Amino acid sequence: MKPMNHNLRLQNLRRLFDAAEIEALLVTQPENRYYLSGFGGSSGTLLVTPQAARLFTDFRYTERARTEAPDCEICEVKGDPLTALPAAIDELGLKQIGFEAEATFGDYRKLEQTLAGAGATVVPTEGLTASLRQVKDGDEIALIGQAVEITAAAFRHARDMMRPGITELALAWEIEKFMRDNGSQALAFPVIVAFGLNAAQPHAVPTGRSLNQGETVIIDTGARVGGYTADMTRTLCLGTPDAKFKEVYHLVAQAQAAAFKALAPGKTGAEIDAAAREVIREAGYGEAFGHGLGHGIGLVVHELPRLAAGAGELTEGMVFTLEPGVYLPGWGGVRIEDDAMLENGAARTFSTMGEI
Repeated sequence: MKPMNHNLRLQNLRRLFDAAEIEALLVTQPENRYYLSGFGGSSGTLLVTPQAARLFTDFRYTERARTEAPDCEICEVKGDPLTALPAAIDELGLKQIGFEAEATFGDYRKLEQTLAGAGATVVPTEGLTASLRQVKDGDEIALIGQAVEITAAAFRHARDMMRPGITELALAWEIEKFMRDNGSQALAFPVIVAFGLNAAQPHAVPTGRSLNQGETVIIDTGARVGGYTADMTRTLCLGTPDAKFKEVYHLVAQAQAAAFKALAPGKTGAEIDAAAREVIREAGYGEAFGHGLGHGIGLVVHELPRLAAGAGELTEGMVFTLEPGVYLPGWGGVRIEDDAMLENGAARTFSTMGEI
């Protein structure tokens, strides 16, 4: 695959400076730094100005940075990359430096103190790079597609491994090992496996609970390829499902299908969420669907856009999950989650919804 066009991403970011009332942006969030530069090391600060991008990192990463971030000026520093900023800001004559408001208050105070003698004001910004990241280009979409393929194969492997007596922890490990053996990097998030009553917890943590015949199994996982994630959920049953399982599963599948049918550029995430939620509400399970319908995926597993109450407009190139669910304490739960996108005026999924 050809290298990603980081220069274009930097140009798109610079177009946002005037509205944010900044002359430059200090990028410290790892996923934003990677998106804009290609550098994936754990230590580094990116200073984006109207004319250049300087990446400050230490001896451990300078060679890697030169390879991964050829569009940036690599500046080696000793210790904390922030210590090199005052001299650079003075050299460039910068007065209004934006920083990412996602940073902690401690990070802000440290930055403010570091720049105190540089004659520059630090200005909080929110979501500048994230707003760009929510619309994917072809290279990003291809990487997400590869991650989905690995994840889908992992579900098939998990189905084949299901048997009475296997524990949630053991099945979770089988899934993680399979994905790593088949090309996944560090996983998008820890594998969720929940049996029986535990499936009533949307974000259950695998335990030593053993699987019994006839029990529900929820598996939620996602591979990572080239830094980009998948996020999918399947609900299975060991053996023959009972009438309750069939009822709830069919309802959740109907809700997901309604959401997919409603998807179109110009619709809001709130409208798509409502399309799925209405199906579940009409069946009398409205209170059992307590989370949003979906979220964006990309360099992190939860990013813009949102598909939930109050969420904004969807546009071409956005990639997101569709994950309705019904959770019933004392019984269990069902969630079906697939990854979808808007492309050429319509919606498409990366895999067949709900299938293994």
